[in-house]
Amino acid sequence: MILVFGAGGFIGTYLIDELVKRKFNVIASDTCEEGETFYKNRNIPYVQIDITNNNDFKKIAGTDITTVICLAALQPANISTERYDPVDYIKVNTIGCLHILEFAKTIKARKTIFAYSHRNTSALWEKGVPIKEDDGRKFKYDGEYAMFSISESAAQDCIEHYRTQYGMPCILFRLPPVYGYGPHIEIYKNGKYFKTGFLTFIENSMTCKPIEVWGDSNAGRDIIYVKDVVSAFIKAITTDRADGLYNIASGKLLTLKEEVAAIAKVFWGDAGRPVVIIERPDKPHFIETYLYDISRAKRDLNWTPEYDFESMLTDYKKEMQSDRFGHLVCKRKKMFNTRPQCNGTHEDKDGLF
Repeated sequence: MILVFGAGGFIGTYLIDELVKRKFNVIASDTCEEGETFYKNRNIPYVQIDITNNNDFKKIAGTDITTVICLAALQPANISTERYDPVDYIKVNTIGCLHILEFAKTIKARKTIFAYSHRNTSALWEKGVPIKEDDGRKFKYDGEYAMFSISESAAQDCIEHYRTQYGMPCILFRLPPVYGYGPHIEIYKNGKYFKTGFLTFIENSMTCKPIEVWGDSNAGRDIIYVKDVVSAFIKAITTDRADGLYNIASGKLLTLKEEVAAIAKVFWGDAGRPVVIIERPDKPHFIETYLYDISRAKRDLNWTPEYDFESMLTDYKKEMQSDRFGHLVCKRKKMFNTRPQCNGTHEDKDGLF
């Protein structure tokens, strides 16, 4: 039996979908209403557990769980200025991790797999070389990601302690931005509402409007498609060789220019109208450059990303049109009060998503 914390989120939804397809026995766990409705409608066992509350773990006492997966985290993209509290990051990302580690140790789980952001390597990005797992962590102590990185770094140290002290088989996935249908529409940036450039590019492409590219269009970053992340989890579950930290990324630099060109190719709404891309180097963008070495994951997991950016977009478009995971968009829009009628089902007749 595989227990997935953070099952109501983006990666959790795609992961459990694939696990069920492969006939794994799964228990989904989260605290959101949308996730609970989604899984109960599909007859997938769901248990509401707040990982900051140790007593909640009693709800699954006695269950035959062999693998524990943690995708639960508190992230700046989900926190407004009004809701910001540094203590919350420690409660969820650090204390929650400790509770999961203790639970996994108590039940003698065969594997415990954690996913973490790459943000605590941010001070290494400026070197301009692929970052390896052995390069360690280095981050900035100011800005919106400071407490997030502090709390996740503390959690990772706790995981390493349990690996060393108790010989627990723990696997950590370090993830750059994970793209896919659901979260890349609206976020909080520095605590304020922000419509992502990714969504703007798609909207303009679908409606045949000029696409503006701000700043240096040759700036690039390493991103990964959610289905490639899921395939890495499957490899980690099914192989005995995996242990410790792995970069799960594309291992390639995608420039802003390449990103926009691919989006226009896949989403342009009228083949009879020419694509118009306007470069605006005079206006700033928020692209940060980073690249990750994925040779360890290739070696130990026998894993290689399947999707390049264009094939990712093609699949993304299919997911968007099928709307099978529309609850992810509903949850996002409810967070920003941009679609208050969403209540576990998804209807969006007047918008792109």
